[in-house]
Amino acid sequence: MKNKINRNKLLNPLKGDMAIWVIFIVLCIISLVAVFSSIGYTAITTGTTPERAFAKHLVFVVVTFVVVIAISNTNYRRFASLSWFGYLLSIALLIAVLVIGHQENTSAGLNRWLYIPGLGRFQPSELAKVVLIIYMARLIAVHKDDLYEWKTFRNVGLSALVIIVLIMPDNLSTAVIIGVVCFAMMRLAPINAKHWRRTLLAIILIGFVAIFVSSKMESGPLARSSTWTSRIDKWINFNPDELSQETMARMAVASGRFFGVGIGSTVQARLMTQAHNDLIYTIIIEECGMLGGIIVFLLYAFLYLRCIRIAWQCKGTFGSMAVVGLGTLIFLQAVIHMGVSVGALPVTGQTLPFISSGGTAFLCMGLALGVIQAVAYDVNKKAAAVTVENDNENDNENEIDNENEIDNEIDNENGNENYNDKIDDEDDD
Repeated sequence: MKNKINRNKLLNPLKGDMAIWVIFIVLCIISLVAVFSSIGYTAITTGTTPERAFAKHLVFVVVTFVVVIAISNTNYRRFASLSWFGYLLSIALLIAVLVIGHQENTSAGLNRWLYIPGLGRFQPSELAKVVLIIYMARLIAVHKDDLYEWKTFRNVGLSALVIIVLIMPDNLSTAVIIGVVCFAMMRLAPINAKHWRRTLLAIILIGFVAIFVSSKMESGPLARSSTWTSRIDKWINFNPDELSQETMARMAVASGRFFGVGIGSTVQARLMTQAHNDLIYTIIIEECGMLGGIIVFLLYAFLYLRCIRIAWQCKGTFGSMAVVGLGTLIFLQAVIHMGVSVGALPVTGQTLPFISSGGTAFLCMGLALGVIQAVAYDVNKKAAAVTVENDNENDNENEIDNENEIDNEIDNENGNENYNDKIDDEDDD
């Protein structure tokens, strides 16, 4: 019977936390519905058909699902040894983006993509943020006993700073998210409080210098600061009469009310160029109302809570830090996307994990979720092994107790026989 149960477990490809699997599948279904409703305008303006654009997104969803399954069935400790290679590869790709990157937006001078013949566009920053978190988890695990020393703390922090600086010129919001996640990971590690004061002071000084220098530059790595300030200014001084992506997003949220206009009945998605990725949450609210928006938020919140639970149960430093970092990345990016969609934050260009259209982002988030599930699978295996061991000990104890009871019964029977024989002898006398 036990062999049959073990065989069934091996045949089940969905390893890890089953609640996370359910959330992931639900988010993918929501993604297919929302992208199908919102991708039409972009498909037509880019010279393709909505059906082909949706089919491409469907392929990425299926491939990502397979990637998550494959990674979740892998020993997560292997990613610790491979993370240094991914870190170096990420640096090389980010430098390549700055030098030969594909220009996505000519007016903004935005170079976020590399064009790979036969595969299409690839966004290295999406891969870099996942790889960096795994690499940071490895560094913290290796140097956990030396983090009280300033030299070790500085070297770990500089490893994150290299990636952040390379991403920042073209994607400030992603650089900020990575910085927050790495800060949270290092804050959970045993680090001297004096190091944090020095680090925060250095960040503040560098920030002021960067703002001053960028305000004087018309070209160069910080030339996009004018775009950043313009987005903040538009958010603070919002003009409802201006026909823009932000205006149409707020109109979509307002028209959705509580129950929405119905799936497939969106109006604003027919006019928005970013309805299928950067502002897809607005389309969900328009079609499914605030009720649908709240449900989506709760899905991400519950996913994050499950990640915290897995990290708490994991005994290894690398596994727990990787889960905390990757879970925080997914949740924080989702919250920022939702905040932008409802007008609570300025435009950032962040996608909604596992829902927005975009092959690179979808696959890289699948990589992150796969690592989380791999750690969860290892935690479950160890918990099951402990349970089996305890059951065996209980069985052995029960067997010993049964044997003792049998011995006692035999002794009692022998004692009764001797007593009866003694009585018989006395009667004979």
